Amino acid sequence: MNFKIRDAKVTDAEAIWKLNTEEMGYSFSLEATKAKLFKLLSDVNNRIFVAVADGIVVGYIHANGYELLFAPSMRNVMAIAVSSAYKRNGIGRALLTEVEQWAVESGSTGVRLVSGETRVSAHEFYRSCGYVSNKKQLNFKKMI
Repeated sequence: MNFKIRDAKVTDAEAIWKLNTEEMGYSFSLEATKAKLFKLLSDVNNRIFVAVADGIVVGYIHANGYELLFAPSMRNVMAIAVSSAYKRNGIGRALLTEVEQWAVESGSTGVRLVSGETRVSAHEFYRSCGYVSNKKQLNFKKMI
């Protein structure tokens, strides 16, 4: 399958929103997605790449800087999604590779990601890309 990876643009908001809704089950409005994409694209600590096939955005990845006072710099994958109709064509792997290249270029020591406990097939995919799971965590949140 032919596809290309490129930096996201504000005009990709609807496609990204659709991937978030249909592939990941998130209910975040299109307007909010557009506003957030606009904000993140202007922040040098964030990178968003899209995969384009057949003239449409069929996948995306969002990563940002991961800075801690007790560890070297890394990049953090915040989201990755590929349309079900285009999975198993190397798109997800290519998106991860793009973030890994950004990590190298920026002097980071690696890439990390967090994946929901029930996303077993995603975990298998990440392992096949060379990612290892080194701990279990609980994710706490307080909405204000």
